[in-house]
Amino acid sequence: MRRVTWFVAGAAAGAAGTNYAVRKVKQTAQQLAPANVARGAASRAKESGRHLVDAVRDGRSAMRAKEDELRARRDARLEPVDARLEPGEQLLVDGHPVEPGRVIVLKQRRR
Repeated sequence: MRRVTWFVAGAAAGAAGTNYAVRKVKQTAQQLAPANVARGAASRAKESGRHLVDAVRDGRSAMRAKEDELRARRDARLEPVDARLEPGEQLLVDGHPVEPGRVIVLKQRRR
């Protein structure tokens, strides 16, 4: 009786394994179809294009910010914070100590 039980269990496991393997092979073959491969490549290209556009926008924004800082420095609208600190004093921003060279304060110029 034990041999019959093990035989039936083995046959059931073999049938289930074969069914699983057939489904996986069909699924993989469908994914590798030329139309699906082309569709996937197109979607990845679009995503890369979006990343490139975002990077260019971020770069331009950083460039404008740096240009504004340099113009403010040239027009004497930029004053270093550490010029007002006495020796031993510490600059706090939101309650956290900050190096004075890391803080930029711009004064609005009235025309």
